[in-house]
Amino acid sequence: MPALNHLLPLRETLANGLRISLHHDPRLKRCAAALRVSAGSHDVPLAWPGLAHFLEHLLFLGTERFPAPQGLMAYVQRHGGQVNASTGERHTDFFFELAPVDFAAGLERLADMLAHPRMSQDDQLREREVLHAEFIAWSRDTTAQQQFALLGGVAAEHPLRAFHAGNRYSLNVPRPAFQQALKAFHVAYYQSGQMTLSLAGPQPLDELQTLAQGFSAALHAAKAQPQGTPTPLLASPQRHYQHLHGRRLNLLFACEQLPGAAREAMDFLCTWAASGKPGGLLAALEESGLVEGLKASPLYQFAGQALLHIQFDLSPRGAEQLEQVRELLFDWLGFFSRQDDWPALREEYALLQRRKRQVAGALELARLNNEQLEPQLSEQGVIALKALLSQLCPPPAKASGVDWQLPAPNPFLRSSAPAARAGLIRGQTSAHRGLRTFAQDRLRQRRESSGMTFSPAIAEDAGEAALYLRWQLPGGLSQDLRSRLQNHLRNLRDDGLQAGVELSLGVAGNQCLLTLKGHPEPIPAMLQQALLELGKPGAKFWLAPQPGVAAPLMPIRQLLQELPERCLGQSALLETQPTDEHSWQTLWSNARWDGLALGLGQAQSAIGAALSKAPGTADSQLSAPASIAVQQHWHEIATGAGEQALLLFCPALDATLAQEACWRLLGQLGQTPFYQRLRVELQLGYAVFSGVRQVNGQTGLLFGVQSPSASLSEILEHIRAFLARLPEWLGALDDASLDALKCNLAAQFVAPALPVAQLAELLWHARLAGHPSDYLEQLQQEIMATSRQQLLLATTHLQQAQGGWRCLANGAGPGQPWRATK
Repeated sequence: MPALNHLLPLRETLANGLRISLHHDPRLKRCAAALRVSAGSHDVPLAWPGLAHFLEHLLFLGTERFPAPQGLMAYVQRHGGQVNASTGERHTDFFFELAPVDFAAGLERLADMLAHPRMSQDDQLREREVLHAEFIAWSRDTTAQQQFALLGGVAAEHPLRAFHAGNRYSLNVPRPAFQQALKAFHVAYYQSGQMTLSLAGPQPLDELQTLAQGFSAALHAAKAQPQGTPTPLLASPQRHYQHLHGRRLNLLFACEQLPGAAREAMDFLCTWAASGKPGGLLAALEESGLVEGLKASPLYQFAGQALLHIQFDLSPRGAEQLEQVRELLFDWLGFFSRQDDWPALREEYALLQRRKRQVAGALELARLNNEQLEPQLSEQGVIALKALLSQLCPPPAKASGVDWQLPAPNPFLRSSAPAARAGLIRGQTSAHRGLRTFAQDRLRQRRESSGMTFSPAIAEDAGEAALYLRWQLPGGLSQDLRSRLQNHLRNLRDDGLQAGVELSLGVAGNQCLLTLKGHPEPIPAMLQQALLELGKPGAKFWLAPQPGVAAPLMPIRQLLQELPERCLGQSALLETQPTDEHSWQTLWSNARWDGLALGLGQAQSAIGAALSKAPGTADSQLSAPASIAVQQHWHEIATGAGEQALLLFCPALDATLAQEACWRLLGQLGQTPFYQRLRVELQLGYAVFSGVRQVNGQTGLLFGVQSPSASLSEILEHIRAFLARLPEWLGALDDASLDALKCNLAAQFVAPALPVAQLAELLWHARLAGHPSDYLEQLQQEIMATSRQQLLLATTHLQQAQGGWRCLANGAGPGQPWRATK
């Protein structure tokens, strides 16, 4: 099996009991910290459900040393990073990612907020209302409630069946007993012996170790507290139960007293149970016309217990033949358990885990290392897997007659011969071999110009790459065809994920965007396969039953999903519905396409060969969406019952880099105050955010609110009131603070310091907007050159909707000056 030692972290326990995991990887552009506290919702006193989640929220409200405006969340946002936290059943996670130069200050803030929370009662009362709004959103969210319903078969005495969300009534802040319990929970668990810190970044190990030791010194030192072992998962001797919701069959298996390596065994089993390869469970169920999809994952694991969830998305036929679905599952489990230690699958699994670590970003690596999974199925994992399979108890039944097979090797995980190097383009040196820049395309105006641009922004030895391929169709695609396309590419997408490449196909109006991001080596072959399946999907594509309706998302997420399509304008929303392969090919043959490849210069010939068979005609001059300057468009989107949700997208006045710089500075200036005002002070709801968003190459400010209490008109007025105060906040900045704001923002666009996925996204939107190849350098210059007067003028343009406003909401518009738009 492949040796993985060089991809594994250094683990040790410090003198005060803090467990640390340090992962040095020179390819990383960011540094990340993932802090796990071994205490969660099931560890709180029974009298105060939700206390663990409540404490997680309180820790972000600032300390004496770092008040909220200087705390971790504001600091990370100000420096273009990402930060979040989550409370699970038996642990609580805090994690953030920043550029290495900003990382130590972030880690300092994390340690201080964990060790010295302020927790005033006024703060608690305000944050309790935020938690209550989150509870209401959760209670109205269909997906969340379905997930909760899955636990209905668990024994009533097990903590999984208890209420843990926390709300206005379970968190009795004024009571002394509650305050005592809150402080006792913090003292018992938020200390060195109860924590694991995982760091990942490009810094040398000794530098990461120094950072970890500095973090450790700020913590309260104490010994680890034991976490109580829960009661059995099921009250009856039966080991599994089912939950049926519409055309979704959920089978849940309860396991007890599993060996220590059960976590890796569960991951190994779920990986192969959900495989769509021929001869496997999913393939057999699909060939029988019983299911449209299958997922397998653990819902819960702790102290030798596990609750395995296998979800079947049933076809109409499968909904009437549940017993046959179950029989095939148990027959496959029996086949899988009879294998002799799974040597071929263990080798494949090791390759898969290796690739996952090769392409993971800093934050993903830090969080992955906290799980402490082995990078392959160890001998202890084999023992645990056999114990797990023995408890799944496939009941004896007649053989299904299926010729079961173990999944074939993933071809994209194996190395292939390097692609032939392309010839030179006139005017380039050998250092630029195989590459074309934006500027060269524009200046030479080549009549035979391809629609694909190969950008040199990512070095060929970076270990990561990205490819964007966009089609503009004569008309739109129906929702049924979009669902069929997604399902049609599922196996390719799954193989790609295992090989370290994320493949996505997005359809918005009359535009279709195929993206591949990740490990460079498999991308040409995956592109070739994707183009084949798009251009000639085959009879199976048309004969397959209509996909079932997906579970609805939260209202605000539905609006976010709709935003790109609505920004394309009316002309892109016309639908055409091919009913057979001939009309499908006619639609695609009349399409025009363009694209961008980064980090793939050496594969230019292979990609060119694949693109020669791409449906449609190459066209590097595709039109951009029409401007909506000074117009206010209102899109009413049906999201079903639930809370009021609204998105306001405010495009920049024009596509110049000077305007983009102003908009980005305003987004940076307003991000934290918007959250503070609408979520913390006004307590409108749990989902409140703002920031710069690029949609189809257009830069704009995006404001989002989902509220259980405020009406859409009230939400809109709160956003207007916030925008009216931007000049005031800008005026409160002295020159030094404004310069610091500009420096912090400009530093976020230094190409060598950007993660490849983020850099690729910026350059793709730059291409869509018609910017030159040195877009990032010019943007930094424009940011630094922006004056206070320019920003004040931009706030006026923003308030007056000079660039246009586009509102998506789950209700009717307020009338003039808003125009109802589809």
